[in-house]
This record gives sequence, C-alpha cells and structure tokens, in this order.
Amino acid sequence: MTTLQQAPPTQPAVKRVKRYTTTPRKSITLTLATGVILLYSVVPLFWLIVNATKSREGLTDSFGLWFADGEFLLFQNIAQTLTYNDGIFVRWFVNTLLYVVVGAGGATFLAVLGGYGLAKFRFPGRGAVFAVVIGAVAVPGTALAVPTFLMFSEMGLTDTPWAIIIPSLISPFGLYLMWTFANEAIPTELLEAARVDGSGEFRTFFQVGLPLLAPGIVTVLLFTTVATWNNYFLPLIMLKDPDWYPLTLGLNAWNAQATTNGGEVIFHLVITGSLLMIIPLIAAFLLLQRYWQSGLAAGSVKE
Repeated sequence: MTTLQQAPPTQPAVKRVKRYTTTPRKSITLTLATGVILLYSVVPLFWLIVNATKSREGLTDSFGLWFADGEFLLFQNIAQTLTYNDGIFVRWFVNTLLYVVVGAGGATFLAVLGGYGLAKFRFPGRGAVFAVVIGAVAVPGTALAVPTFLMFSEMGLTDTPWAIIIPSLISPFGLYLMWTFANEAIPTELLEAARVDGSGEFRTFFQVGLPLLAPGIVTVLLFTTVATWNNYFLPLIMLKDPDWYPLTLGLNAWNAQATTNGGEVIFHLVITGSLLMIIPLIAAFLLLQRYWQSGLAAGSVKE
C-alpha cells in the first residue's frame, strides 16, 4: 500500500516593486533666472538701507550703492524723521495702522464669513455669486476709484477716514481664496457631526470651522494688509487734509517739496521714512511665513 505524501505548500511569489528615485537636474538657466530675481528684489532694499545712513549732501556726493566715507547718520535721520514738522510722520503712521487694522482686518473677517458660507452651504444663486466674485477679481481697483469718489462725495464722506476704510473692506480676491480654502480644509462630515451634537451654526463656525481656516485667514490678512498699507491712488483722490494722510501720501508730499518754491529739500528724510515704512511689512511676512505658505498651497492638490 503506497502512502501519498502531500506536497509542501508553495510560497506565493513576491513581486518586487522597483523604486525609482528622481534627482533634481541642475539647470543653469533656472539658476541664472533665480539670481536675477534675487538681485531685483534685494538691490532696492540694500540701496534704501545704505542711503538712509547719509545726509542730504551725502546723497549726491557719494556712490548710491555704498556708504559715505566717515558718515553714518541712520539714527539721526530716524530721529529727525519722527520729529520733522511737529512729528507729522508719526501721525501718518498711526493713520496707516488705523486703515490697516479696521480696513484690512474687516476685509479679512468678511472674506472668511463669505468664503465659509459659499463653500459649506447650498442655496439658489450660488453659481451667480461665483461669477460675480470672479468678475470682481478681474476688475482693477483704479477703474473703480473715480466712481467711488463721486459716490462718496455725494454722501459727504470724502476727506474722512471712512473714504479709505469702507472701500478697503471689500476684497474679491480674499473672498475667492477663502472660498477655495474652506471647501478643502473643512470636512463636511465634521460640521454635520457638530450639528448632530446640538451645536448651532455660529458655534460650529467659531469653534470648529475657524481653527481649521487659520492658514487661509493669515494668507488673506497678509494680502489685504499689504494692499491697504501700500494704497496710494485712493487716498490721493479722497483726502485733502494732511492730518489724515497715510504714509504713502505723506512721503510723496515730502518728496514734492523739492519742486515747490521755497520748499525744503528733505530727500534724506523721505528715504529714511520709506525704510521705516517697510519694516512692519517685512516683520509680518517673516513672523507669519509658515502660515502664509501653507495657505497659498490650499486647493493645489485634489484627493
């Protein structure tokens, strides 16, 4: 009687997966282009820092991209800038902060509310709202400056801070960015779970949705802050009283003194004031860079 021996089980064949690693190729053209962009960005800032250390005479007697021999008047120029004409520069700085805090802050808050609502609620006319927002993004702000001036003139709001703050509250690009970010960053299931637990819409927004929107909020806040901080054309047509000037308009008025009869030439103060003006923006970008970069990447990858 023969005994049949069972064959040992065969091991399943293991399929080896080849892993391909890609190494970035070096591109001389890209390196040169990056270097040109770096010089284009850094050289004006370096020129501003160097010339802020010079006197009025030193601006014309020395090379523009290097310090004057035996002359370093940065701190003296800063003190003179802050005290010139009864400290009007400080008043312009406070005005700019007012326009940024109320205008840019309000624009960010409205963009967050609108973007969240458009992303997470379905209602009739939602597509029309999207078309209006996209169209508003394509319209340059300068095209609306004159109609805005005529409307505000009829309302008696020109030459007041409201003429700068109210137009700054509208940011179509910020609304579109928050709409896109909220659609990707907040899971609908999470909102539904909060509603099942008895949370109202406002509580759900502030306690569930708002923390998830932090990177997008910082990104919109930076964009609106820079736009309001550097705003020149709108204050130019809206304001006549120098006490309400922002820094952009005030420094331009100082620069124009050289072309008026009997006007004092203070180019060194204009340069120093310009340096002081950009320091808050640089600090804001450096401090919020991590949130800003993650916010810009919102919606770039679709799962």
